[in-house]
Amino acid sequence: MRLATLLMYDGNPRNAADQVVALEKAGLDSVWVAEAYGFDSPTLMGYLAAKTETVQIGSGIMNIYSRTPGALLQTAAGLDNVSAGRAILGLGVSGPQVIEGFHGVPYSKPMARTAEVIEIIRSGLKREPLSADGEFHLPLTKEHGAVTGLGKPLKLLTRPERDTIPIWIASLGPRNVEQTAEIADGWIPHLFHPEKAHLVWGDALAAGNAKRLDGLAPLQVMAGGMLAIGEGPETKALLDFARPIFALYVGGMGAKGKNFYNDVARSYGYEKEAEEIQDLYLSGKKKEAEALIPTEWLEAANLVGPESYVKERIAAFEEAGVTDLNITPVSDDPAATVAQVKEWVS
Repeated sequence: MRLATLLMYDGNPRNAADQVVALEKAGLDSVWVAEAYGFDSPTLMGYLAAKTETVQIGSGIMNIYSRTPGALLQTAAGLDNVSAGRAILGLGVSGPQVIEGFHGVPYSKPMARTAEVIEIIRSGLKREPLSADGEFHLPLTKEHGAVTGLGKPLKLLTRPERDTIPIWIASLGPRNVEQTAEIADGWIPHLFHPEKAHLVWGDALAAGNAKRLDGLAPLQVMAGGMLAIGEGPETKALLDFARPIFALYVGGMGAKGKNFYNDVARSYGYEKEAEEIQDLYLSGKKKEAEALIPTEWLEAANLVGPESYVKERIAAFEEAGVTDLNITPVSDDPAATVAQVKEWVS
């Protein structure tokens, strides 16, 4: 298994990015930069490229609505160049609240849009003229809204570092996950429960893999959580720091009936808790919502406890098909913690 981490910052990403240098030396394989509606990820990825030498740098994730396929192509090629071939393009559909609320773009046909964006990017990296006639129209004609009608097929002006860049998709719904297994290089699930994941996504992954595009390597999977190694109740108590994150996603990331993460919680068998957590969170009772996150889920989705227990969790993630273990070290010396786990998974 490879080791990955999500760049964690509390308002100052420069400080967090500087810490990645030590994690790289300790054996970290990839670092992923989130975006949501905070700082954009390409800026931080470029900064990381200048500060590091070997670690792969992924967008975790950029949405497929707020940038055109051409802009995503330019970004991927540019990042791959400044990182000397270390870029990973992590894409996703985000959600209606961000896409329509922050970007002002209609949240329509996410699956069709995802497939077409990926097809255009892959074609563009081979410096083929951009062409599409589905969710996008390239070149744009007057029939589809062009003002001048002067658009013509253009290929990427500069030569990219690589003509193929790994494209990973963050997806949760069964149909989206099936599509991911069919067309993407990697899959990024969230709030992953290794022992229950097959109940939610097993059929979808099997169906997608059965149709997997020719030429793609086996689907890679990145999942994980908080990492804390130690004896005693004080270590286990660290799990409580994950409660706000779980409550935010299960309770607050979407309206009633439109929360993908709440759907996942229900599919894991936490129907009652999912209902109550959402009701509490949406009514402003966040602490009460956090208290209802099942401890079983927190323990399964994170790697917190004695060394023997953490090794068991690593094995569980690997058994569930995870190829890239996403860890958030919680210790006085995160680099030393990464180095320790690197020995276990190598």
